[in-house]
Parts: sequence; C-alpha cells; structure tokens
Amino acid sequence: MMAEIEAKLDAAYQVHRLFDIAQRDNIEAARSDIRAVVTGGGTGLSREWIDLLPSLGIIAVNGVGTDRVDLGYARARDVDVATTQGVLTDEVADMGLALILAVLRRIVEGDRFVREGRWHAGEPFPLASSPRGKRLGILGLGQIGRALGTRAELLGMSVRYANRTHYHDVAWPHFTDAAALAADSDVLAVCVAATPDTRGVVDSAVLNALGPRGTLINIARGSVVDEDALISALRDGTIAAAGLDVFENEPAIRRDFLALPNVVLMPHQASATVETRRAMGNMVLDSLDAYFAGKRPENTVN
Repeated sequence: MMAEIEAKLDAAYQVHRLFDIAQRDNIEAARSDIRAVVTGGGTGLSREWIDLLPSLGIIAVNGVGTDRVDLGYARARDVDVATTQGVLTDEVADMGLALILAVLRRIVEGDRFVREGRWHAGEPFPLASSPRGKRLGILGLGQIGRALGTRAELLGMSVRYANRTHYHDVAWPHFTDAAALAADSDVLAVCVAATPDTRGVVDSAVLNALGPRGTLINIARGSVVDEDALISALRDGTIAAAGLDVFENEPAIRRDFLALPNVVLMPHQASATVETRRAMGNMVLDSLDAYFAGKRPENTVN
C-alpha cells in the first residue's frame, strides 16, 4: 500500500504487519483479538489463517482478485470479504489496450531496435499491424472487459465476447465457448475472473483456434492460462504473439517467457498508478470503517 494509506491505517488502528518478521511474536500474542485483515489480491488469506483468527470479521482485499480467499468458507465463519471493485476498472482496461498496441505496433521491439543502434546502422525495421479492422475477442465481460471493449472500438476494432451470461445491453456478438470466440478473433483479451472453473480455460484448443496470426492479451490472472500450452504456442507459431501482465507464479515467472521475442511482459502493473492505488487504499479504509461501525461494507463480495 502507499505510505499515506499505511499512515492512515496506523492512525486509526493497532496494526500488525505479517510481512515484518520482527512483528511475528506480537501477532501470535494478538491472534485472538485481531478482527480485521488487510491483504492483496495475489496474497489473499488462507483457510488456515482464518481459523487462527477467532475474532476475525472482515478481510479487506486491496484489489479485485479473490482467488486466494475461500469466499464460502469466510461467509460460513461470518467474515465479510470486501474488495476494491470498480475503482481500478479504467486502469486495467487501459493496460489491456496498451498491451494490444505494444504488440501490434511493435513498441517494445522498436525501443530495443533503436537502443541497440540497429536503426542508425541502417537495418530495416519490420512493418507493424494496425488495430483498425481487427477483431477483438473478450473472454469475460465484467466491468473491465466492457471498458476494454469500448476503448477498442475507438481504435476501429470490432468486439465480440464470451461469457456465461448473454448481455443484451451490448450489441457485441456473444459466444458461450472460449475456443469459438478465439476462432472469430484476431486478438483475444482475457478478462475473466480467476476461479476453480476458469483455471487453465485458455488451453491448447483455444490457442489453436486463435491461430498463427492471433495475439493473446492477459490482464486477468496467470492461472486462467495454461502456460505450458502458451509457451509452446509462442515458440512454434501456433499464435503470433502475446502481451502479458499476469503470470502463474509471479514474480518468479517461467524463464521460458524471457527468451521469447514475440511476447511483451509486464510485472502485474495494470492498476499501478498513483491515482488508482490511492483510491484503492481509501476504499480499503472505508471498508474497515464500515465494519468497525457495525455495518457491512458496501463492496462486500461474499
């Protein structure tokens, strides 16, 4: 969290920081009195920790991912799980669009080409691809998927989506199957929530359907993509390229990705702007304030 949010936490509450080894003994002594936990979407809170905190009433997630929290188990223990949903939608959608442009327009490759002196040496740089006229498939039409689709239309892309629910308030074609969506897309953007049901949903069949001119963009979670299948597809030309902000075991990502010239890599920074991280932190504080005032936080997801 930002220093200013940490300072507000310290001013309002007695805070024990689990990541600080020097505080471990204090946390053990305070376990029975801890009523709230603040965590990140990638860290969550395990069942074991929920069991170790008998007074726990709220898990405030600084993010939207809840795949590291057992929502049903938390509810059975009468523990609210609140996220910062909504506030980071625009930033994550922007990152999706940035990755699309970075891949299609060869932004990272061009930067490297100039720095290495190859432009000055007269070496030709390969032509890029325009987003205009391209078909964007969005896997998972939540708030972020919708925001990305709207942005992509401004670039002249045509949008379609796959989702369990067929939304009639959008004119975009609806698919029920990820592979069918991929087959009808030039760029496949993964925006689906990470759940047991969506683990590895982008598999070899989906990548084969996307095809040798296709691009994969992932701004969801690393777990929703079969990384073995993706690495193979990038190596052998099953798909053309990928833009990835998330990975299965981040930050210790597969070294295979580092050697691939046709993938743009980001260190899970989709929501990482000063403005959005401040808003997320303040939403966490609002959730805590509501809980300690005897109210259920508005952004409770379980």
